[in-house]
Amino acid sequence: MARIAQFVSLLGLVASVVSATRPIASVSAIRHSGRTVGREVVNADNTVDRMSCAVTLYVTGKRSDTAVLYLTDVFGIQLPENKLLADSFGRAGYLTVAPDMFNGTPAPADINASPDFNVTEFLYEHRPEIVDPVIASAIRYMRTQLRVKRIGVTGYCFGGRLTFRTLTEGSGVEAGFAAHPSFAENDEIVNISGPLALAAAENDDLLPTERRHEYEELLRSSGQPYYVSLYSGTSHGFGVRANVSDPVQRFGKEQAFFQAVRWFDTWV
Repeated sequence: MARIAQFVSLLGLVASVVSATRPIASVSAIRHSGRTVGREVVNADNTVDRMSCAVTLYVTGKRSDTAVLYLTDVFGIQLPENKLLADSFGRAGYLTVAPDMFNGTPAPADINASPDFNVTEFLYEHRPEIVDPVIASAIRYMRTQLRVKRIGVTGYCFGGRLTFRTLTEGSGVEAGFAAHPSFAENDEIVNISGPLALAAAENDDLLPTERRHEYEELLRSSGQPYYVSLYSGTSHGFGVRANVSDPVQRFGKEQAFFQAVRWFDTWV
């Protein structure tokens, strides 16, 4: 019993130290509507091809040594919900940078109402070898212009796959969080070089149950710390575009956000 008491006391001490270092974000950190508070900046970077040597970045939050690199879904930084969620990470204590990975031409906000939109063509035009240099440019900006020392990467849907790709040796990123990622390949998952947390939807055509189980095995094989959460009553996209008038979906979106924040609080 004495040893148990000592262990409990030690856990309390560790928790108090972590809390003193970075206070736990309150529920008020996350906003689903209203005015966005960040700013867009254009980063001239002559190492980026096909982007007219400039990448637009949405920057939000106070100056800090630790930051979040926010990789959006196909709707880009133009979607208000993406900017609002980036702002939420800013309120949680992380300087946050979201690159415009689509150079001003994201997918339409309502894909189903856009019959002329070709998903296959869009994904090809923004395949990893096109988008990876944009992400690398954003990381360089964070390191050199914002003087960030440690970075966590968070990605949603399209950006979820890129989270795995970015969390590799030498990328300058310490930890990752992916919500309902799509189209990630096995080697991209198993080759991560840092801790990764995953938030999955109960109903997700792009990450069905069988594939999610494969993700879990690949994460285990990576040898890195990992954490997987499954949110009932949610579908693909809930981490950003949940119907917050539905209390179940609202809980899923908010809890996934706090899952990411606590993960970064621990590993970044």
